[in-house]
Amino acid sequence: MSTLPTITDAQREQYRDEGYFVLQGAIPEADLRMLRAECDRFIEQIDAEMDRAGTTVQGLNHRGSRYFIAKRHGESPSLPRFLFGELMAEICRATLGPEAYLFWEQYVVKCAEVGMKFNWHQDSGYVGYEHRPYLSCWCALDEVTEENGTVYVLPFARAGTRRREQHVRDAGSNDLVGYHGDDPGVPVVGPAGTIAVFSSVTFHRSGPNRTGQVRRVYLPQYSAEPILKQDGSGPWGFAEPFLRGGRILAEGR
Repeated sequence: MSTLPTITDAQREQYRDEGYFVLQGAIPEADLRMLRAECDRFIEQIDAEMDRAGTTVQGLNHRGSRYFIAKRHGESPSLPRFLFGELMAEICRATLGPEAYLFWEQYVVKCAEVGMKFNWHQDSGYVGYEHRPYLSCWCALDEVTEENGTVYVLPFARAGTRRREQHVRDAGSNDLVGYHGDDPGVPVVGPAGTIAVFSSVTFHRSGPNRTGQVRRVYLPQYSAEPILKQDGSGPWGFAEPFLRGGRILAEGR
């Protein structure tokens, strides 16, 4: 049985003051194997969808270069055990508090030698309207380095904001861009299983993958309350109950 990482008071304070903290090598090896296998399976499905459509670009997906594979946990017998497990619960308690809902989940993949960069943005920029900031858990499934396209975070003070900013779409990549300064940010470097924990209003970016190996990341996101569409007609993403009073619920499995 694996031991949960200790989230220190200093890390909780860093999340409040700077918008992020990092847990080195926090994901157990068995979970890493499962997450990688599911990732590879979904990439095969995306490639097949592109083949049927006769294209090499599908939204933010660029075949053989970069993939964003979202909202697939309902198709997996294994992902829910990770999404609604004790590791994610401990991170949610330390950042969101005793109430948490699964808001979103996706894989972010940069292929060997050709993985594209991803521009400065806030995850809240993709929601596009005011909401209570949510939590992103950037889970590295492979070792992450500056050479293979790791994430860079911009602390609140250096970004000059802790609010959602307006974003503009980059025509070449379909990315949304919300920061146009020259601060390079803080790189997250660590072994497979490292988790960068950051707020949805924390600016972050990633570089290209210049190595001969794929760089895979799984990105679960959680909110302290359901985030609804702007017209109130339903949830923007998911609103699957996870924690109530700090306890893991059986719902959402």
